[in-house]
Amino acid sequence: MIALGIDIGGTSIKAAVVRADAPPHHRPVWTAQSRAYATPGIDELTRHLTDLLIAVSTIAKDQPLRAGLCAPGLFDPATRTITRAVNMACLIGVDLDALLAACLPSGVEIQDPPLIVSDALAAATDFCLHHPTHPQALQRREPDRLLAISLGTGVGAAVLDDGQPLRVSGNSPGHFGQMDVSVYDAHVAVPFGPDGGRGGLEGYIGLPALRARRGDLEAWFGGLRGDEVEIRALARAIRVGHAIFRPHRVALLGGVGLALRPVLDTLRDLVARDLTSVARANWQLLCADHPHHAAAGAARLAAIPARA
Repeated sequence: MIALGIDIGGTSIKAAVVRADAPPHHRPVWTAQSRAYATPGIDELTRHLTDLLIAVSTIAKDQPLRAGLCAPGLFDPATRTITRAVNMACLIGVDLDALLAACLPSGVEIQDPPLIVSDALAAATDFCLHHPTHPQALQRREPDRLLAISLGTGVGAAVLDDGQPLRVSGNSPGHFGQMDVSVYDAHVAVPFGPDGGRGGLEGYIGLPALRARRGDLEAWFGGLRGDEVEIRALARAIRVGHAIFRPHRVALLGGVGLALRPVLDTLRDLVARDLTSVARANWQLLCADHPHHAAAGAARLAAIPARA
């Protein structure tokens, strides 16, 4: 049995294939990424997805195939469609099962309807498999709690207790990207996020907001000092996360999370300064290992035997 994971993001699509019989910590046997796009229509998105999946027919080789799909926005399980997607409007109302079936190479079929899962939960699941439990949780014999923040076109979060998701609002721990983290700065006005709310985290550090404010992001990330308004806003969000969720570990995932690795220590210092005493001692701040956590996590979740 192999499983295919697809992560439809705001700027590209990523895919991964895992073997269901491999140890959970093993890396995917195949990963790929589509060409970049910007605000695509459904026809363009379909072309990108079709081109990306050409290699799957070679990998599948008549093996049973399951699939997991990360699609941005609010998913209605009754109609299996996206009902709201601020960053990917072309997906609203689209039959996701039919979309994936139409893009698979000839001769490749999936056994069951694809598992639809948030990119934040999928990425957190894959990341969790590659990082051992925090020693504090082992010593106290309590669930290891991970707060995984996915930073990309959108901003989301998942909270896992020993790999099991905490659900507060629907299938998520809440709308982390819409949290008000207003930072008052003489040079940067408090922004509006794509949801219409002012001061939301996504309005500071989502990719569209960063591009609009900073321009050349490669140069901006390369010159980070750690005192930028975006970093301060993220630090405030993590501080709130400590008060609400009390994680042992906080992980920054997604493309932006990877790019923040050089300032990880500075960011941790910002978070830790006068942090509430409710926060756990010796908490860790970690970073993504690679850009395919969400796609790999979607595949791993789809391969779980309970779905058979």
